[in-house]
Amino acid sequence: MYSRPRRNRATAAIRSMVQETRLDVANLIYPLFMEDGKNIKTAIPSLPDIYRYSLDTLLKEIEESVELGIESFVLFPAVDDSLKDKIASYSYRSDNFYLKAATEIKKRFPHIMLMSDVAMDPYSSDGHDGFVDENGKILNDVTLPILGKMSVAQAEAGFDILGPSDMMDGRVGFMRAQLDEAGFIDVGIMSYTAKYASAYYGPFRDALGSAPKSGDKKTYQMNPANKMEALRQAAMDAAEGADFLMVKPALCYLDIIHMLKENFDLPITAYNVSGEYAMLKAACQNGWLNYEQAMPEMLLSMKRAGADGILTYFAKDFARLRKEGIV
Repeated sequence: MYSRPRRNRATAAIRSMVQETRLDVANLIYPLFMEDGKNIKTAIPSLPDIYRYSLDTLLKEIEESVELGIESFVLFPAVDDSLKDKIASYSYRSDNFYLKAATEIKKRFPHIMLMSDVAMDPYSSDGHDGFVDENGKILNDVTLPILGKMSVAQAEAGFDILGPSDMMDGRVGFMRAQLDEAGFIDVGIMSYTAKYASAYYGPFRDALGSAPKSGDKKTYQMNPANKMEALRQAAMDAAEGADFLMVKPALCYLDIIHMLKENFDLPITAYNVSGEYAMLKAACQNGWLNYEQAMPEMLLSMKRAGADGILTYFAKDFARLRKEGIV
């Protein structure tokens, strides 16, 4: 027997030397939820150890995260229902607490990457990512100018990368044109390219109170059964000027991450979504899995599949374990 693969697994030093995939804190993007007010740190029951913050407590959370080596964040707003309307007008108002927070965060931490969310649902009285007509139909082309206004407002506020999560056709090209015309040629777009109509988004919607008031999102989010459609979506977004292509969710769609990595020369990101986080947390809290082993393995699978960046609620825990030399 000449071939013995176990020889390359014999010691920790050898295993480390031949390790093919390496996951670093620099690969992680930490999602943060915020609301208007002061001295707020509200637990989210379906997302254990994740909170909604007011700006003052959010700045402390970012400071702690930066000390652990995290330098990339994505920010989501929980908006009071009184501010929501059919056209999501609060999303681009100058008094929007989300936009003000971005400006303050970048002033305090100018070196970090701060990413936004571009979609109507946090601000819409209908709870959908696009404009809903009187018959309940989501109108694609009516939505685009609203997303354009939102994008320019976010760029003005200081966001480095915009994250269109709406899944409207043509939104990347429309946003890119609006941003360039307004002089924001250096603001990037991380497109939610292959965003599936998944059952794993529930805790996120709890966090923001942004569930649709009627119907579902299956007319604009992708069918989980479809694989090749992701190539078409990616080709469109790349041609329209996207700087990153995202797959969402991540864990159940590792094949999609790998396929996009093999077919496109843009960075590929993956969103390790709220339901994926919640189910692993629950299993570990019940003693069914070892958190310090299972959590890094889950993230490593996404990196191995081809993700250059991973949006994950595990970011702070992973960074802490890495600093302690545990992972």
